[in-house]
Amino acid sequence: MTMWVFGYGSLVWNPGFNVAERVIATLPDYHRSFCMRSIHHRGTEEAPGLVLALDAMEGARCHGVALSVAAGEEDQTLAYLRERELVSAAYLERLLELELADGRVVEAVTYVIDPDHVQYCGGLDLEEQARIIASAVGGRGPNTEYLYNTAAHLHELGIRDAELDWLAERVRHLCA
Repeated sequence: MTMWVFGYGSLVWNPGFNVAERVIATLPDYHRSFCMRSIHHRGTEEAPGLVLALDAMEGARCHGVALSVAAGEEDQTLAYLRERELVSAAYLERLLELELADGRVVEAVTYVIDPDHVQYCGGLDLEEQARIIASAVGGRGPNTEYLYNTAAHLHELGIRDAELDWLAERVRHLCA
């Protein structure tokens, strides 16, 4: 059975594992949002950045990519993803149903935000998000790089996200 992973942020442009197939996909009842304070990868405990997470919202639809894992590499891929995504336990690992653009429906390993975790910050207005992203830097580099790469790669795939586009433009202006 094929193992699938849902990418909606950095997994879109930096999966970190061998991808056998990449298909545009939709996850129902979640939306992509800068609702997680990053204290490791894109910020520090003293000056947290923001990273994307999937926040539950009835009726929402998050567009991203379904990534199938190369056969025989499922265990090592899952170990890698857990080390990468569960570094602070703010994400919850779930097996959720995706609708693929080609009509298939698959279950995919998906990382969603734990709204009870201390790093959860849902509801920040876009201007505040932009100010945080413009200045934060963490172990994997500037928060701006994360935003710009995600927005650019979603555009390349034909996926539009109005909030992400607004943030990218606003952060560029703040950093100018």
